[in-house]
This record gives sequence, C-alpha cells and structure tokens, in this order.
Amino acid sequence: MKKANITVAFDEDKLGALEFSLKKEGSSVQARLEQTLGQLYERTVPAPVREYLDSRATPVPRPKRPRPVPKERPVSSGPEKEGGA
Repeated sequence: MKKANITVAFDEDKLGALEFSLKKEGSSVQARLEQTLGQLYERTVPAPVREYLDSRATPVPRPKRPRPVPKERPVSSGPEKEGGA
C-alpha cells in the first residue's frame, strides 16, 4: 500500500524531552506514533472496511507451475569390449 506522510506541530522542547526518554526505552517518537496511529485505526475503522483494504493490499498468489521433469540420460558403463573372453 502507498504510504502517506502526516505532519503534526508540537512544542520543540517537549519533543526533545520525549525523544530522549523514548530512546532510553529503546523506542522512538516515530515508532510510538505509528503504533498509536495503528491502534486508532483498529478502534475506529469498521472491520469490514479493514478487511476490504487488507484484501486489496495483499497480492493474490499466482499458482505455481509444475517444474518439468528432467529427461533421464542413458547410463554409460564405459567402452564396450568386442570379441569376448
């Protein structure tokens, strides 16, 4: 699915403090905003609409064609001797 960018105005000092605190937790503002936006989407958008959008986003798998079976080669046991024993 194509991604869209969202711009949000927020106090610069508070953003710096938030980034600092989240970095100590091993997270980021970007990651937490994406997580929160996903939760908002799940709670707000009706399930049938989400299912429809998911079905459009998932590519339909193409059926696999069977691989051709390789032809057997005659087994060679070396040059044949003439004249017998």
